[in-house]
Order: sequence, then structure tokens, then C-alpha cells
Amino acid sequence: MRAVTTAQPLDVQPTPLALLLLGREADPKSERGVECPGDLPAPSAPDLVERARAAKEALGDKVFVLGHHYQRDEVIQFADVTGDSFKLAREAAARPGSEYIVFCGVHFMAESADILTADSQQVVLPDLAAGCSMADMATAEQVAECWDVLTDAGVAGSTVPVSYMNSSADIKAFTGRHGGTICTSSNAKRALDWAFGQGGPDTRVLFLPDQHLGRNTAVRDMGLSLDDCVVYNPHKPGGGLTAEELRAAKMILWRGHCSVHGRFSLESVRDVRERIPGVNVLVHPECKHEVVSAADQVGSTEHIIRTLENAPAGSKWAIGTELNLVRRLANRFAAEDKEVVFLDKTVCFCSTMNRIDLPHLVWALESLVDGKVVNRIQVEPETEKYAKLALERMLALP
Repeated sequence: MRAVTTAQPLDVQPTPLALLLLGREADPKSERGVECPGDLPAPSAPDLVERARAAKEALGDKVFVLGHHYQRDEVIQFADVTGDSFKLAREAAARPGSEYIVFCGVHFMAESADILTADSQQVVLPDLAAGCSMADMATAEQVAECWDVLTDAGVAGSTVPVSYMNSSADIKAFTGRHGGTICTSSNAKRALDWAFGQGGPDTRVLFLPDQHLGRNTAVRDMGLSLDDCVVYNPHKPGGGLTAEELRAAKMILWRGHCSVHGRFSLESVRDVRERIPGVNVLVHPECKHEVVSAADQVGSTEHIIRTLENAPAGSKWAIGTELNLVRRLANRFAAEDKEVVFLDKTVCFCSTMNRIDLPHLVWALESLVDGKVVNRIQVEPETEKYAKLALERMLALP
């Protein structure tokens, strides 16, 4: 019989950097402005900048480069248009003469661009690994199973799906097949007003995939209560809900969230108010309900930018959204004597968005110059049909 020995602890002391990376230590320097430890490497070599510029010039009007607000500066400098996901997809559709749409964003955004553009246009995503954790939290199989649960509970017939733009083409298609619509963070209230108007007093909404945007819109903007909202967890039998809970709910929220905006906490808000007297806290509606409730203002990415543009000189702002954008805004408005800081103390880059870097962009553009289309995003025709139907319902919202 083998003897059992007790492992002895190793006499190893973790370094400050290791503790920081493990989330067990803080760096006081990260609490000032929008700088932080673990910063991105220096921008790519100058020759890559020149290669990107040369390839883009060689392609001319054949290429249209879209850059999401959360992209790195080294990439965003080559964007013909910057914006949020839906604005960029519409901009692509408005450029039928551009044969190639290079989307510097994440996968679901490129899918939306492919759905809304002409068949003759080809959408390219420079790095196929650029996904979205929120969109991945709702798969077609999980949502189909959820609908079966709603059907068994007798509420599917009175439920209207509303899916956030930050969802896969499959989820958009599910929404279109079941009479629902898509929404953005700026028109979520209009989408919910429309959905609740599709039936009688027993109408409810299945909101996919971001629970926080759904809850914040319902409670903050529409006057529903937190008790009107239940969370469907796809990893639990029946979503973790009883038939009675489903029947009593007005909002069935999918258990999904943004890995960036979900990091902000009530403590973040309290801390920044203590550190910066008179600061205005402005957050994205993908943040948790308690963060949104404690903020001074709430709005989409475009709303955040407009608010800072119209803010008076000397004003102070703590912004709760992705760090690339906040740093860009801080640099932009410093000359106007507007102080812009990041709401949290620690790093909050969108890791998947940051996969689109200058080397990938150069590779995609130079491949197009050589006549080779790489990483083309194509949505299957049947999926595209119903996803486009859901998007068109959103475009028709009053």
C-alpha cells in the first residue's frame, strides 16, 4: 500500500507583477486618468503603417474600411468611417460601389454588414478570432431550447423576441422567424415599446443576449419594476425558472453580459466621486443596473461622444465604457479643458476587439491588392433572409 504524503507549501513569494495579473493587487498609478498597467505594446513598426497606406491607396474606391470605436488607434487611423456596429453596417450598405468592405470590429458586426450589403460586395474581417463574448453567450441551439420551454409553459404565443445588435446572425434569424425585432443601445426603448404593442396585456419580451441592457431599458426608461424581470439561464434545466415565473414576467432576460461593461461596479462609481470632486459619471447601458442607477448619465457609445462634445470647458467626466475609446476621448478633449477619466481603476480593453491589429489589417489589404479575398464573412442565405427581416423591422420602428 502506497504511503500518503502531505504536500508541503513551496517557499515562493509571488512578484508584484504576478499579483497584479492575478487580480490580487492594485497599482496606484492605474488610478490616475486613463493610463493603466499592462498597457498595449507600442504601435506597430512604421513600415507597417506605410504598407497599410500604400495598399489602401492602391485599392482606391474598391475598398471601404470600417472602424469600430473600440479599435486600437493604430487601426482606427485607416478607417473611412468610425462608429458603433449598426452605424458601420449601414454605412457599408450605403456604399454599393465598394467591392470590398474591411470591417475592423468583431464577427457579429461583419455578419450584419454582409446581411445589409449587396451580394456583389465582399466583407472581410482581418482576424477571424475577433469575436464577442456576449454574442457567444446565446447559441442557436440554446435559444431554440428556450423557446421550447416557453412553449411548454404556454407563453411562447404571447412572447416577442427582441435581440440586441450584439448577437450572431443565427440569433437575429431566430428573432425574425418569431416576429421580433433587433435593437441597438440607442433605440432599445423604441424596440420594446413596439414589441409590447404587438399583443395584449399579457405580452412579454424575450430579450437576447444582454440582460443588463434589457433590464436597464425596461426599469429605467419604461417604468417596469425589477420584479417584472426574470433571468433565463441556458445552463440550467428550464432556464432555472418555473412556468409560473415565466407567466408572471414582462421581461425574460437572457443570462448574457458584456465582459467589458460588466466589470464596472458600484464601488467604481463611489471611488471616482471621492477622488474627483464634481465629476460627472457617464456609463453605457450594458453596465449593471446598480451602476446605471448610480450614474449621472447613461447612453450609447454615440451618446457618450456627443455628450462630451457638448460638455462645457472645465467639466470632469468618468466614463464607463471600453478603454480604447475613453483614452481617445481623453486625448481629444484635453485641449478643451475637459477632464476625461476611465471609471474603473484597472484595465478594461475589449480583448477580442483588440485582436484586430495593424499586422492583420496590412495582411488583409495587401491580399486584396493581390486579388485574394481573405477571411470573407458570408451569412448562409436562409439565415440572412430572416435576420434581414428582423433588421428591417428595426429600421421601420417609429
